[in-house]
This record gives sequence, C-alpha cells and structure tokens, in this order.
Amino acid sequence: MKSRNIEAQERWQKNIQLNYGTPQLSLAKGSGSVVWDVDGNRYLDLLGGIATTVVGHANPTVVSAVSKQIRELSHVSNFYMHEPALKLAQKLTGFTGSDKARVFFCNSGAEANEAALKISRLTGRTQIISMEGSFHGRTTGALSMTGQSAKRIPFLPLLKDVKFAPFGDIDSLRRLISRRVAMVILEPIQGEIGVVVPPSDYLKNVRELCDRYGVLLCIDAVQTGMGRTGEWFGYEYSGITPDIITLAKGLGGGLPLGAMITVTENAPAFKPGEHGTTFGGNPVSCAAGLAAISVIEKKELLVRSKKVGGLIKSEISKLPGVVEVRGAGLLRGVVLDQDVANKVVDLARAHGLLLNAPSPRVIRLAPALTITDAQVREFIKKFAFALKSVREEKIA
Repeated sequence: MKSRNIEAQERWQKNIQLNYGTPQLSLAKGSGSVVWDVDGNRYLDLLGGIATTVVGHANPTVVSAVSKQIRELSHVSNFYMHEPALKLAQKLTGFTGSDKARVFFCNSGAEANEAALKISRLTGRTQIISMEGSFHGRTTGALSMTGQSAKRIPFLPLLKDVKFAPFGDIDSLRRLISRRVAMVILEPIQGEIGVVVPPSDYLKNVRELCDRYGVLLCIDAVQTGMGRTGEWFGYEYSGITPDIITLAKGLGGGLPLGAMITVTENAPAFKPGEHGTTFGGNPVSCAAGLAAISVIEKKELLVRSKKVGGLIKSEISKLPGVVEVRGAGLLRGVVLDQDVANKVVDLARAHGLLLNAPSPRVIRLAPALTITDAQVREFIKKFAFALKSVREEKIA
C-alpha cells in the first residue's frame, strides 16, 4: 500500500512549482517541538520552520490569541488602525531602547529588507554594501543585496550599485565605504550560509565606519531575532545601535509577519504614499506576534535560549567528527570534518529527527525556544547515532 507521504509527493510534483524540489515529508500536525507526518510518524523538530516557530508548534497562548482575534477582526485595510498593530509596534520600539524608533509592518523578511532598501534611497545616495555569504531574501531588491552568486546569477541583471565585502573583514569594508554609500546591511550571524559568526568587535567597528561616513547601518535580524540568540535582535552584545532593523520569521509566532524598524534619527521616514502593503501587520498576525512575545517574556526564554544553546554546544562538540559548534543561543551550526551533512540529515530523519544542512559540512539547528530538557537529550542521542553511523559507513 502506497504511503500517504508518497501520495503527497506525487500531488506536489503535479501541482506545485519545484523551486523547493519535492519534500520528503508531508507534515500533518505539531505540538511544541514535535511534529507528525501524514503517515503518523513522529519527529523531533530541530529546525523550527527555519527559526520561525520560536515558541513551538500550536503553542496554546498563540492559538488562543489568534482564535480570539480572527473571531473579532481578521483584516483591516491601511486606511484604518487596529489595536494589535499598535501594541506590537510599542513592544518592538521598546525593545530597541530608542524613542525615535518607528515600525513598518509587512509579511516577510524579504519585504522588510525591501523596505530598508527604499528607506536608504531616501538619503539621496544609491550605493549599498552587503556581505559575501549574506541572505536577505529573494525579491529583486533583497536578492540584489544577497551575497550568494548561485541565487543571484539566474536573475541578472539586478540592482546596480551593490558591493560585497567579506563578512567579518573590517579592513575590506574600510576600503569599500565612502560618502556615496547609502547603507551597509548585515546579519549579526549569517544563518543561510552555515551559521557564520563574525569577530566579537566586528559590529562595533562597522558602526564606527558608518558613523564616520554618514552611512546607515541596517541589521538584518530576520533569523537572529525574537530571542533566538538570547537577545531580542541578536546585535545587543556589541553595544551598538543600528539605524534600521529588519525582522520576520519568529516575529509572527508561526504566522507571516515582518517588520522594518527605523531606530535612529539618521534614518529617513516614509511619507504618505511612499510605501505600503495590503496584508502587512494584519490583526491576526500581530495578535500572534504579541502572544509569542508574551510567552518569551513570561517563560524567560531569552535566558533559556543561552542556557540550552550552551548545553547543545558543549555536548555536540564532544562527538567524533565535529570540528566546532558555531552560533549563539539556539541558532547553531555544527561543523563536520567531512562532506556528510546531507547524509546525516537523511539518516536523522529516518530516526525521527528533523535537521537542516545549509552546506555539505554544516548542520543548522534552530529549534523552538521552548524545547524541553528531555527533548534536548533525545536530540543529542539521535544526532550522535546518525553522525556515527554515517561516518562508519563512509570509512568502511
């Protein structure tokens, strides 16, 4: 008898664009850090929708908030205000620590970065400096700022006046920056390329260069934000204040929601009619975002993210074949000594563990911040088994 996963794959291939290939699993439901596929198989989810389900699948607080909101008001055009957006904007501006901060809500990280790009154009300058290996989205503007040639080449020509500096190399940035540059955009940790962390003084040095030349600094916190690294945005450890922050993924607690936040008076502001969105900041997504924040605050998940992330780093670093464990909090990259990351992911999935391999030697971990101690132990045991099995097979 054909499995329901196989049937789903066949329907996918007949009806859906294959920009994601054909997924191996069709997931049916989830609870916390556990999901089940359509055949009833259970999986421990260490990817979290790529850093999106920050408080877990079907979190009761989020479910309750969304259910209540959609019964009351599901959509409002941008001719009117609604309380969930006002409350969420107040929360986000408060997290920045700046009374100059203002929020533009959208639906995704790519849209947030498009908005940041348009803000930078309001300075009267057009040049952008981004980082090699960066990922800022797949819309034309966001892709123009994405430092991965494989993603860019099929869609050339893109926007002009975008230059790329090696991530973490302040001397290279120093050679590129000038008073013709409108904005420097970077991620505190580069997630899509394999959880790459810059030197500890890098953000501080970038901020100083931007100040020297009157250049906006945009922090793309789409993947590092919402407590994933143990901070609300992921740059706070450096002591800097960015001019712009972009946020998405975990912001909506699993629902589509993004935000572009202008933080300092250096950043221009949109005037009426200069930018917009139909669904950005809709009441239901904002209610979900507020609920996710309330869970993070009440359960002190910023602290827990650092604690659990440190435990994972400590235990996984001991395994044969692991070179290092990069990242911060619960955004981690397990660097292997062989090109076996995809095989480890496949074997782990067969044993009920969902992982991701952004490169041949890196496993990315981005679980819910609510993952339990028992689930962490389960992950470590299953990951150790999968890695050991793949290495023994390769050696044999």
